[in-house]
Amino acid sequence: MPLAVEASPATTAFRQRGWRPPRPQPDLARPLTESPALLTLADHPPATAPPTATYGAVLGSRHVGRLLAGTLTGRLPNSMVPVGLVLWITGGGGSLAFAGMLAALYGLASGLSQPVKGRLMDRHGQTRVSAPAVLLNAGCLASLPLIGAGGQPTVVTAVVGVAGLFTPPLEAGLRALWPTVLPDVGRRRVVQALDTGSQGLLYIVGPLLASWLATAHGPDTALTTTAALGLVGTAVVLTSAPSQAWRSPAAGGAAGSGRLMSTGLIQLFTALAGTGFAFGAMNVWAAGMAGTHGLAMFSGVLPAAFSTGSLLGSLIYARRARPGTPATQLITTSALFLLGWMPLLTQPDPRTAIVFTAIPGLFFTLIITNGFHTVDVLAPPSRTTEAYAWLILSVGTGQAAGTALAAALATRLYVLAALPAAGAATALTILTLARRNLVSTSPRGRHRRPRHHRKHQVNLPSHESDTCAPVVGRPGHQTVRNGAPAGTSAAAKQAWLATARGQQEQRAVRARADWFGMAPQEGTRADAAPQWRTP
Repeated sequence: MPLAVEASPATTAFRQRGWRPPRPQPDLARPLTESPALLTLADHPPATAPPTATYGAVLGSRHVGRLLAGTLTGRLPNSMVPVGLVLWITGGGGSLAFAGMLAALYGLASGLSQPVKGRLMDRHGQTRVSAPAVLLNAGCLASLPLIGAGGQPTVVTAVVGVAGLFTPPLEAGLRALWPTVLPDVGRRRVVQALDTGSQGLLYIVGPLLASWLATAHGPDTALTTTAALGLVGTAVVLTSAPSQAWRSPAAGGAAGSGRLMSTGLIQLFTALAGTGFAFGAMNVWAAGMAGTHGLAMFSGVLPAAFSTGSLLGSLIYARRARPGTPATQLITTSALFLLGWMPLLTQPDPRTAIVFTAIPGLFFTLIITNGFHTVDVLAPPSRTTEAYAWLILSVGTGQAAGTALAAALATRLYVLAALPAAGAATALTILTLARRNLVSTSPRGRHRRPRHHRKHQVNLPSHESDTCAPVVGRPGHQTVRNGAPAGTSAAAKQAWLATARGQQEQRAVRARADWFGMAPQEGTRADAAPQWRTP
């Protein structure tokens, strides 16, 4: 005989409200097969196992490969433009200082405009923001060869600045798409780690591609190809179904509403700026190592080793779920990131330096990935894209600061080796102090008590109208917001609280008994279990 359970309306209502009523006695005189509410195991098959979260399964999921490939292609200009501008200016007889200023201007304009573009994307969708942005960005880059490297410096500077301002926010947009493309948490964790780890490839492939194009076909061709790659990659993403259908969750009917910045988010972004500082200082340290040992290739090999470690770290991290909250994982990986920089203080030889540089790279992806996960916890759903953009900006700002400070101390190799560890230590200190704020899901002033909780307030007599009595939000949950009437002693206050709680308990028991057709018992809820009425 199959296992049978008879579900009554009262039982269903009790379960929906969190209470477990006494199990009703079955009517043994009536066969089980005559029950109209008969449920069997055949009617409720066992729950299916969650989908597998392997690399093949994730990359084979619908839209995943297209979105990853399109985003990486569309973001190649971020690493190609600085190199292309330097080769374009110097190839036309311009100064290296002017070329470096243009490269810095492009990166700075791109980073500072990210939060604005993220906010607009939350309000108006991805296509309406990224499509005009990529057209302006590609148009400006393609117009530089027409202006010429020897043209007016003011015009060239303005065009490069506009191009930087209108870089499409592909990274933040892709992060916002993953919850809809991969609803399963396990698969989403894998693809987010792959997304972050593969970004290291941009800074390996991009500069090499720009250098090869400029050498083989001329700097003008390098800039034109860079503009075309950005246009094609962005088009691949924007023409996908998830991007066209994506809309930011509206808060209160208005997209993009809700307070964004909380104490936890500010502390998180400040800490991640320290992580970016370590990465920026490492690039200058690599150039210093190349000059010290007379190996020019080291200025590119060491950052490539760091990026390779970052990719390997993402592959290892995505293999299995890690225990703890995103904030706990963020602090743990930041501590490992700091320890990974310590071997550099020994001033290793060139071959050993390659291995030592890859060690902190293993944890860089983990920090950024857990940073995005922490943003998911702290930011309002209606403004996640903007929050992602602020995270990207904080890392980029820290990287620029680390590069600038390390360049000013370039003659002191021991100091250069210590700067990445200093940035990592700053990040870990901030995260440790901010641990409580990184797990809060209700920033002050952002949420209000639901309206359905307010109707359970106790209406006290007139002599107690100046106080607030217990509020019952759900069964078994009471809170007292003010206390006993003014002028009472401690013992009287305790007695008043006990009386108020008992009255509220009785009212709740009677209300539930009337609603479900049961006979209530007197006393508090602890010793007053409702009983079924007998016909």
